[in-house]
Amino acid sequence: MIRLALLRHGHTAWNRAGRIQGRSDIPLDTEAEAHLSQRALPAPWQEADLRASPLARARRTAELVAGRAPLCDVALIEMDWGDWEGLHGKDLRDDGATGFRDIEDWGWDYRPPRGESPADVRARLLPWVQSLQRDTVAVCHIGIMRVLLAHATGWDFDGPAPFRIKRDRLYILHIGAEGWRAEQEPERLAERPT
Repeated sequence: MIRLALLRHGHTAWNRAGRIQGRSDIPLDTEAEAHLSQRALPAPWQEADLRASPLARARRTAELVAGRAPLCDVALIEMDWGDWEGLHGKDLRDDGATGFRDIEDWGWDYRPPRGESPADVRARLLPWVQSLQRDTVAVCHIGIMRVLLAHATGWDFDGPAPFRIKRDRLYILHIGAEGWRAEQEPERLAERPT
């Protein structure tokens, strides 16, 4: 059995503005850089393998909290939001012609126009997870985390999720021959000694 700890990247200007980032390579903002430089992986995770999405916001988050460069994996890149990339979710929701739905109403097969569905994302993530050889920290994106946590908990993107993804927390999955299990409570990042 291995443990996979998922960590969401720090804030960007687009996060704070409510814009859909998807695969746009938006860097951490100054406030996130300062905040994350004061955080560290908890002791049990400092020696784990370190992986990250190739997007700058995830790579830099990994470097700051781990104090070392991650191995970047394209499988961890954020979900492709297609035509909705860069737009505001509120505007899409208010315009009935867009077909926009909140994530709780997607199901596994719903997709943004010219984008990826949760099922598409899961299809690229499962082989990646199966390739892991030891406990691993993966610094990635909320879309990636939702898919992996949904797979572990049985949530089907229909109704409220049984988890809430926050920053500065490790969401831990236990993966073995008997299946997947998500720990109930995430583990907080440690404060870096000064």
